[in-house]
Amino acid sequence: MSVLVPYPFDRLVARMFRELREREAIFDLPARKFFRGEAGRDLSVRFHGKSASTGLGPAAGPHTQLAQNIVLSFLGGGRIFELKTVQVRDDLAIPRPCIDMRTVGYNIEWSQELRVPESLEEYVKASMLIEILVASGELGPAPGEDRTIFDLSVGYDLAGVQSEKVRAFLAGMMDARAVVEILRRQIPPELARFRDLDFRTRISDTLTLSTFHGCPPDEIERIIDWLFRAYGLSSVVKLNPTLLGKDEARRLFHDVLGYEDTIPDEAFDRDTRWDQAVDLSGRLAETARSLGLGFGVKFSNTLVVQNRGDFLPGTEKTSYLSGPPLHVLAVQLVARFREAFGDEIPISFSAGIDRTNFPDAVSLGLVPVTACSDLLRTGGYGRMHAYLAELSKRMEAAGARTVDEFVLLGQGEAERALERIAGEDAAVAGACRRALSTGADLASAAGPEFLARWLAEARLQNTRIYAERVTREERYRRDANTKQPPKVGTKLSLFDCITCDKCVPVCPNDANFTYLMPRSTIPVVKMRPHAGGVWEREEGPPLALLRRHQIGNYADFCNDCGNCDVFCPEDGGPYAIKPRFFGSREAWERARPTDGFHLAREGGRDLVLGRFQGREYRLAIRGDHAEFSGDGFDVRCDARDPAASIEGRAESEVDLTYFHILNALREALFAEGQVNYINA
Repeated sequence: MSVLVPYPFDRLVARMFRELREREAIFDLPARKFFRGEAGRDLSVRFHGKSASTGLGPAAGPHTQLAQNIVLSFLGGGRIFELKTVQVRDDLAIPRPCIDMRTVGYNIEWSQELRVPESLEEYVKASMLIEILVASGELGPAPGEDRTIFDLSVGYDLAGVQSEKVRAFLAGMMDARAVVEILRRQIPPELARFRDLDFRTRISDTLTLSTFHGCPPDEIERIIDWLFRAYGLSSVVKLNPTLLGKDEARRLFHDVLGYEDTIPDEAFDRDTRWDQAVDLSGRLAETARSLGLGFGVKFSNTLVVQNRGDFLPGTEKTSYLSGPPLHVLAVQLVARFREAFGDEIPISFSAGIDRTNFPDAVSLGLVPVTACSDLLRTGGYGRMHAYLAELSKRMEAAGARTVDEFVLLGQGEAERALERIAGEDAAVAGACRRALSTGADLASAAGPEFLARWLAEARLQNTRIYAERVTREERYRRDANTKQPPKVGTKLSLFDCITCDKCVPVCPNDANFTYLMPRSTIPVVKMRPHAGGVWEREEGPPLALLRRHQIGNYADFCNDCGNCDVFCPEDGGPYAIKPRFFGSREAWERARPTDGFHLAREGGRDLVLGRFQGREYRLAIRGDHAEFSGDGFDVRCDARDPAASIEGRAESEVDLTYFHILNALREALFAEGQVNYINA
């Protein structure tokens, strides 16, 4: 299993601008997929009193762990980033594969795969990269479209959150001056103009608590209370779909939606009950008000189901379900919570969000609305800008210029909501009716206090309507979610494939990439030494490279999650079969016996290390002079014709096939015009 290795900051900065200049893309996301704002629409929202340019973002998970992940989310239009959950146990061995997106969504992944100090640095790097991109003026977003919020996530119990390691992380996120100054000096000389930026050093002062399934309610309350008082963090509690109770959850999941996965009894027996969630939410909201902080809830965490064992490792008894069915369950919880608290406690949302239902979630007044499962599908981060385009389209159809206006108008409930509160101020209500009929500014007609009551009532009405509607929509039912990504019946090999490139965007870490190799043949030549420097040559049928377009895997970013295997039409999995490139010699050595490569340019010499079926080779080339070594041999030759010029020590045969493969990779990946993590 590969270990995630963060990429050096200086090379991230250099690659961003080089790729944008040479390929009109950043981290393999084409510029045409960048969000640049929606003309005539204000998509901004407020979260814990702070403003973000959109209410969209990636959920805490695989899309918010490495710096480039967060930058890709920003480019797609995300502005509230739910950072991946950090916990004290940062050395867990998670079984692989860990993500199954063949139909809905299942995973066995549940916390950061970096060391805690690495997570801190990655989040600071991401913040600085975004600020550098905005300052460069090369993205072209409309003014004000760059306002972001980094929302922390920690877990899973009070002892872990109070540990020295996690406390250092929290302190570092709230005051990142030391890390910022270290990274500032790493900005490459050609981009030195950005070293003087006034980078944000308070990366975050909001937090979403992710508790383990079965966490006692009093533990949840103690954690949030401590975070309030020890750090002054406005906080959200992520709650579980089991709050619906056994009967209702199973009725919806099995009888209404038709899914067959088993929800085990222990998922309910060990978890917080609805009455407990209501009580602790009320108390924490009151504590937050007394301290001048924000408090909210999030629906929802994933749903615990029995692991079917047909893709995810059978060693895991349970897995965590997400996607379309979770959307229906979580919306019912939003409706219940709104009936209990009205608009008193803000709600954030992440459950089965996609392009179609994102505007509906926004119309319910949910902030932020975050996505995960849908971003693991074909297109990856490139799907995000369509969410905002769809929201803008729906706002235009409703006649809404702002998100608040869309809450009033988006579900057609503005008039009914107004009727319910009109008795409180008939004159203002009349002005609002006239504004509705003429298309005038609703906020101006209502005034701040009346608008707040109107919005609260509209959110409640919209939620009631939507909660009933989603239970009837076919798109959330099992019958609409059984089709798996197609397979063509062929097997992947090291080189050549159908080159659909689906594996590139579905990787949340941007580990898979494309590169070009000339159509050619790789000679299959073995040389056997004899006395007096004589070499015997044996040739076999050459290996044909039929396609220029090739796929590689940057192993430092690959956690063997298996998602690219799901969407690849061929069998074998790109992450396992395609060339795996390690960013350092140490990482390549640490991965033994896994096959892979390490390429480096140093002092005018190219170095290529390769491992094939556990056997290791080393190729060093300066000009035309090559040194090639492996188990039992160390030879020199002319790189242009190694068989004719070979000399040196060999205990047995020297298979020059591997020389030619290593050299072909070297020439392809270091070729002018190629932009990748190897040559950045």
